[in-house]
Amino acid sequence: MKASFKPILAAIAVLAAGYAQADITVGVSLPLTGPASGLGIPTKNGISLWPDTIGGEKVKLIILDDASDTTQSAKNGRKFITEDKVDVIVGSTATPASVALADVASEGNTVQISTSPVDLPEGKGGWTFRVAQSTPLMSSAVIEHMKAHGVQTYAYLGYSDAYGETWLKAFNEQAAKAGLKPVATERFARADTSVTAQALKIVSAKPDAILIGASGSGSAMPHKALIERGYKGKIYQTHGAASRDLIRIGGKDVEGSYVVAGLAVMPEALPDNHPSKKLATEFVERYEKQFGAGTRNQFAAHGYDAYLLLQAIVPQALKKGKPGTPEFRAALKENLESTKGITITQGVVRYTPKDHFGLENNARVMLTIDNGNWKLVNQ
Repeated sequence: MKASFKPILAAIAVLAAGYAQADITVGVSLPLTGPASGLGIPTKNGISLWPDTIGGEKVKLIILDDASDTTQSAKNGRKFITEDKVDVIVGSTATPASVALADVASEGNTVQISTSPVDLPEGKGGWTFRVAQSTPLMSSAVIEHMKAHGVQTYAYLGYSDAYGETWLKAFNEQAAKAGLKPVATERFARADTSVTAQALKIVSAKPDAILIGASGSGSAMPHKALIERGYKGKIYQTHGAASRDLIRIGGKDVEGSYVVAGLAVMPEALPDNHPSKKLATEFVERYEKQFGAGTRNQFAAHGYDAYLLLQAIVPQALKKGKPGTPEFRAALKENLESTKGITITQGVVRYTPKDHFGLENNARVMLTIDNGNWKLVNQ
């Protein structure tokens, strides 16, 4: 009789062990092809530096390409939730694709860690948390620099999508309060290969400064067009342009321009008492050891920062539910909204139920391009 119980007990032990060691499943949707691939590929590289476990539980990554497309991004999100039963979604680094993903994450009551500064209407972003700095936060740094350098008029040249329009809205609102006057506004699509007409209109308006609202390699083309048409004033780029692609493609035409950026682009320039300096410097060293000198960028850091968030909140969430359950997913959201501060490579995140950006003024720097390299601008 005793022997007959052994197979049953063994089966129970296996089931119990499997339940206790349930994988944390993370769905990652990134633009690995298409116009925004220059952002998505380094984000994926940053994710490749994640450890195999978080909070003692094994991590299962499911990485899909959204092809820089909103429809594909939403499709990926639905697959994550309905088929893969993921505990959390990471992405997208393309802002329009991240907007589409946010809708799916909200419907599925699943935390989305967005690697872009996606701006969502009130009531639509309850499950979306960003590791990218908010557009108003970065925009205010540009405004401050313009004011300090005597800029009175400006023009805007940016993407005709969610990223470009979010920057235009935030910048115009802050510029009006600062007394800056807009003299021209032009847009272009991510896939466009020329902005000659837009550049001519902007240059003819003779602004003191121009803000380019683009990202990755797409930020270099409009910059070069403005210089080639004789513009001599100050040119600013957003944090979406904070990668070597701007320098590599822009060459001498981007020399002397300004780029507002996250901390991981140049962490060695941070003061020693900055809470993110050690973490960001160590990340850059690890990243460049694996992917080559000078490959550091803001997007790779966002990919790694998603892990740092999970590392901080998963242990507490495990007390309320196991991976794969609604209780665990709800606990992840609750813990993010109640954190007292999580240090990531880009600053210290303090989310609240009403603020799912969480980063503050010490999460940004102003850089200039000097002899083909980044240089910190003292403000």
